[in-house]
Amino acid sequence: MAGNTGGDMSVLPEDCVANVLSFTDPGDAARLSMVSSTFKSAAESDTVWEQFLPPDYRSIISQSSDSSLLASTSSKKELFLRLCDNPILIDDGKKSFSLDKLSGKKCYMLSARDLMIAWGDTPRYWKWTSELESRFAEVAELIGVYWLEIRGKIDTCMLSQDTLYGAYLVYRTTARTYGFEYQPVDVTVGLAGAEGCKRSFHLVAEREQQEKQLCQFLSSQVGLFCHSRASGSQSPAVPTGEKNNGQYPQKREDGWLEMELGQFFNKDGEEGELEMSIMEVKGGDCKGGLIVLGIEIRPKEDAYEKK
Repeated sequence: MAGNTGGDMSVLPEDCVANVLSFTDPGDAARLSMVSSTFKSAAESDTVWEQFLPPDYRSIISQSSDSSLLASTSSKKELFLRLCDNPILIDDGKKSFSLDKLSGKKCYMLSARDLMIAWGDTPRYWKWTSELESRFAEVAELIGVYWLEIRGKIDTCMLSQDTLYGAYLVYRTTARTYGFEYQPVDVTVGLAGAEGCKRSFHLVAEREQQEKQLCQFLSSQVGLFCHSRASGSQSPAVPTGEKNNGQYPQKREDGWLEMELGQFFNKDGEEGELEMSIMEVKGGDCKGGLIVLGIEIRPKEDAYEKK
């Protein structure tokens, strides 16, 4: 029949397309923007990106150290991308907030100052210092303890609903890291008052430990050999994507190491506190040489990559 447009979606009004795209996610919207010029224009609209931002984004930003962010962005898409690429500090600088670029879900990092660290205020055991590559004003450097205990918690109402989250310890080792060679740390992730997910892992990568041990042996034989590395503040790099079955840390894009502590599914309507703990109290060895940035809570990638 003459004039039949069939399945030609290019004839749809832009506001109609924008309304439909607002029910997708940022990744889908980017792909659908290639369908036609109408879809591309709709995919750039504030109508779409307003829906990708969390409902309470204005409240979160107003309490941050960058409260001018709303006024300094020209569109909701720009605001969304800024929150993805540049975490903002909240809670007097003790937490950071950002968005996951693929899903738009909330991400938080609890700074070392926001964690409960056993003996953390005792200079003999822990030192509070600054790092150029840290998003927070302070990081915690472990001098030496026999009892390692780090705990963090966050209210589940702050997280995105119906979302599978992973919790990650973010830290660095130094050239003086010791005491973690053979004893893994025990970690737990779960709701307060309920039995959480438990596992064990090594804070120092196997390859790194082997290199340190070799360096120490050679140094003891020839004196000055490896002196430059031993006197440095940075440890050998752990290759990004190293296959280790989750038992050793991974290198992050920001230069820090991370280790997944566990997973938690934040159900719609379920209230409580998500608690995370890292402990090593069984080995009986003194441990030192870690720099703790914090604990990051972010959506698990495979939860939406396999949709």
